Amino acid sequence: MESLRFESRPGLRRPVLILAFSGWNDAGQSATAAVHYLAEQFEAQPLAVIDPDEFYDFTVLRPQVKLVEGVHRQVEWTVNEFRYAANPALERDLIFGFGPEPHLKWKIFCGTVVQLVRECDVEMVVTLGGFLAEVLYSRPVPVSGFASDPALIEKLDLRATRYEGPTGIVGVLADVCRRQALPHVSLWAALPHYIAAVPNPRGALALLMRLTSFLNIPVDLGPLKESAATFEQKVNEAVAEDPKLSAYIRELKKREFAN
Repeated sequence: MESLRFESRPGLRRPVLILAFSGWNDAGQSATAAVHYLAEQFEAQPLAVIDPDEFYDFTVLRPQVKLVEGVHRQVEWTVNEFRYAANPALERDLIFGFGPEPHLKWKIFCGTVVQLVRECDVEMVVTLGGFLAEVLYSRPVPVSGFASDPALIEKLDLRATRYEGPTGIVGVLADVCRRQALPHVSLWAALPHYIAAVPNPRGALALLMRLTSFLNIPVDLGPLKESAATFEQKVNEAVAEDPKLSAYIRELKKREFAN
């Protein structure tokens, strides 16, 4: 059985695929929240799904049982889902992809994503991510990244990441895009490791501000800005009530000024 299953076959104009995966690549749920926000704002429609059977350990990510009409039990499987927005207000159409990071067969999984890219004539793949770092929660969320073409990094006005080490599905997919000569950009939000609250809308907002500017996507970020402001206020209150956390943040500020 083929893993990629299309639910519709719309004619799309120079589409961009915007992807996020929950799990290791998604600190504060910043990346997945950003993609979900765009999909909801543009009332994105079903395009395709990747069947989960080949790529997940279901003892780790268990399917859910739901009651239908209060009588029948129906199993619902977590899938990687793709939706599209074909909106005249956009310079190009958008495809949104989201779902959990796969556990198994990453090379085959990435090949399945490339299949969707080829069949939909996608012109660029954008992946979003979030990671934990020693950053001040009170400062604007830093956004770094990498791309298949250095000119894209320059256009985005990004601090190119110099990270080396263990990677997630986003890093593997980026390498596949490079080898397949597919234009690719990856944006990453750095979130404070000492703030455990999830979701963190400040991370999602930072990613979307950079992404929507880059792709010239007209979208109302007002509701997300309100959520981010409310979140920041709650963090301020939590920090003020925690002497140890307050002392740690003061130390971070000293290091920042020293540098």
